[in-house]
Amino acid sequence: MQRNAPIERLEGLWSRDVGLYGPEVAKRLAKYGPNAILADSSSGWLEVLRNTIKDPMIWFLVGTATLFIGLGDYTEAAVLAAALIPIAGMDIYLHRRTEASTEGLRARLASQARVIRDGSERDLPAVGLVPGDLVIVPAGAYFPADGLLLSGTALQVDESTLTGEAMPVRKESISRPPQNAAGVGIEATHWGMAGTRLLTGEARLRVALTGKETLYGEIARLSSSTRNELTPLQDAIGHLVRILLVIALLLCTALAVIRYVQGYGIVDALLSAITLAIAALPEEFPVVFSFFLGLGVFRLANQQALVRRAVVVENIGRVTCICTDKTGTLTEGRLSLDHVVPAAGLCREDVLAIGATASRAETSDPLDQILLKHASAWHVAVEAVFPFTEDRLRETAIVRVADQGWRAAMKGAPETVLAMCDLTTEDRETWLRQTHELASYGHKVIAVATNSLSSWTDEEPQAGFAFAGILAFSDPVRPGVREAVGEAQRAGIRVIMITGDHARTARAIAREIGIGGPEPLVIDGAGLEAQRKQTRGRIDFDVVARCTPAEKLALVKALQARGELVAVTGDGVNDAPALRGADVGIAMGERGTRSAREVAPIVLLDDNFKTIVRAIAEGRQLFVNLRLSFAYLLMLHAPLVATAALIPLLGYPLLYLPIHIVWIELIMHPTAMLVFQNFPSRDVLGLAGKRRRLRFFSPPEWFRIVLVGTMATVVILGGYIFNLGADLNVPHARSMAIMVLVIASGAITAALTRLRTRPAVLASLLPVVSGLLATQLQPVSALLHLSPLHLADWIIAASAAVAIYAVAAFFESENCRQ
Repeated sequence: MQRNAPIERLEGLWSRDVGLYGPEVAKRLAKYGPNAILADSSSGWLEVLRNTIKDPMIWFLVGTATLFIGLGDYTEAAVLAAALIPIAGMDIYLHRRTEASTEGLRARLASQARVIRDGSERDLPAVGLVPGDLVIVPAGAYFPADGLLLSGTALQVDESTLTGEAMPVRKESISRPPQNAAGVGIEATHWGMAGTRLLTGEARLRVALTGKETLYGEIARLSSSTRNELTPLQDAIGHLVRILLVIALLLCTALAVIRYVQGYGIVDALLSAITLAIAALPEEFPVVFSFFLGLGVFRLANQQALVRRAVVVENIGRVTCICTDKTGTLTEGRLSLDHVVPAAGLCREDVLAIGATASRAETSDPLDQILLKHASAWHVAVEAVFPFTEDRLRETAIVRVADQGWRAAMKGAPETVLAMCDLTTEDRETWLRQTHELASYGHKVIAVATNSLSSWTDEEPQAGFAFAGILAFSDPVRPGVREAVGEAQRAGIRVIMITGDHARTARAIAREIGIGGPEPLVIDGAGLEAQRKQTRGRIDFDVVARCTPAEKLALVKALQARGELVAVTGDGVNDAPALRGADVGIAMGERGTRSAREVAPIVLLDDNFKTIVRAIAEGRQLFVNLRLSFAYLLMLHAPLVATAALIPLLGYPLLYLPIHIVWIELIMHPTAMLVFQNFPSRDVLGLAGKRRRLRFFSPPEWFRIVLVGTMATVVILGGYIFNLGADLNVPHARSMAIMVLVIASGAITAALTRLRTRPAVLASLLPVVSGLLATQLQPVSALLHLSPLHLADWIIAASAAVAIYAVAAFFESENCRQ
């Protein structure tokens, strides 16, 4: 793994002992800003209060209590005022829970740092660090910023905050400054990063990145910056809420007029309207959705996928096609030497030595670096080098051999090298067959040859070489990628590999990781449009080789035109159009350019295809959980609103008083927000993969939601009217109706969750327990205008709950099958 370092900030600062001086610190502070990795928390008591008073339930309670005070009913007013405590407490708890992730991040940051400034060591607040500072980090301390390790022995670091891996990571000091003047990739083993803790040794860190530029700061910033964005689904929910508010307002006005005309008086009319209004107010839906959306951002971050725009939390779970890069995503992005095949009379070491002699240490070519790593060049002076070019397809080094003249070492494309060697036609064809066989398995193959020269005229020899053998390199497939590709394909997600490599290499990699089966269909990018015309728009290939940025974007558009929701991976400026045009653009965090990261709504921290599949699974699990939460709200909200409106309209005494609405809301809110969010994942990737369209509920699911709501409404309405009787025993009738609704809440929760978690068990049992206490304890029931129920009443309520459970459980089964 590598990270790009802004080397220009560290120019002349590679000493292990010299820090910055005052004027330079002031200059850098003005340019780069303070080391404020996390923004100051705005979750003080004033902010909590500001969020709490936005809750319409608070104003409902205050307004209704004020109404009772004006009427002289101080007992009822006191009960409503007391109900403010759990309502406000729940709002405060949920607000603090939302802020807990940021607070947890803050706990991992260093508040102080020991810095060398003006020639001496001093302790400063970490926020005062600037790029270029030299920081001394003792064992057990957190790194205060991202920087390069200049000294330290036996260094081990806990990086679990960023990577999730509990094992310590070994670190090494960087031996020499990079040669590039601009940003350059430096191995992660040389980095110390903010929020990670040094376990052993003492390190000296040259700060390179501060504040929000640190990886730690980026996680916090990208996560928190999505909270206020409206996604399409969120906007649709807001639109639905506005419509329901208008309907509720009209219905409440009509109800108040009707109750007043029926002769119940102004107080009853107002209470009827206010109670119906608060029951019909669907504020739970946008609140729950926003809560789940923020939760999704943090969970995807835990999967090494940073979310930059909240809309992706919706889209990632609905992806049906992934157009993925090969190098660095499916493969490790590095060359490895796999095969050395020497010619007759030579050994492995001879072939490697010839290849190393034709390589240069000063080049950044990974192939040269591998050869020099595996072998020593001839220990002779190099007289001349004829470098590799696309036209020549070879590189030749001329070396002086004492008393023996000169020798030429050559490496290059096998066809080119073989053509310059003295070989029989049969031998040449044998080597070419072996070369093609290795290439068919995805290897990059080069050939090496040598030539002894009795004289040399400063020109490159063109013939007379002795063939020495071939070397085969490959970019190894990342561990677990084959399994991840298989998992995605089983989930109905199509995987198309896009690469600039030769078709032969691309086919070999696709075959190895399971894209397209044993014989993947490969086409060149140049033939993409012709293939689509030939197949009338069908896209039945598995790999696109030699693909340009414009062709990649055209492929994305073609897939979208066929109804696919496309995720695209990319790492360079040339990938920006496709990343922007995709439904979900995924930039590589390790090797990706800034341009790619700017346009992509998701940035992968580890550049790994497995992370994409995990992120899709997490998105789908979140969507499943959100659907279950909304199903619960609809199943319980429908009978609450229906009975709150129908019973007064039919001329009966009020079923729900304000305190009863408070009680029911105290059951609904925490259940919807807390029970379903941590629902355990099963084979959610495979199950949800069959859902091709954006549809929150299918027709059978809507039918079950309506059926459960109707059943509960009928039982509540019938129980109330039947128990009201000729003597108008309102407390008893009200107890029966409300207990059916309360027990139904527990039954619906149990059916949708199958009691797979402890919160689900508690949310299923606590409503029943609260109902028992509220109705059977005489002082409590009198305060709530209820009366104890008889055994027959409990049997009827329990029977209704069992029926509701059975129907609601079919919803959860249908959800599993889709």
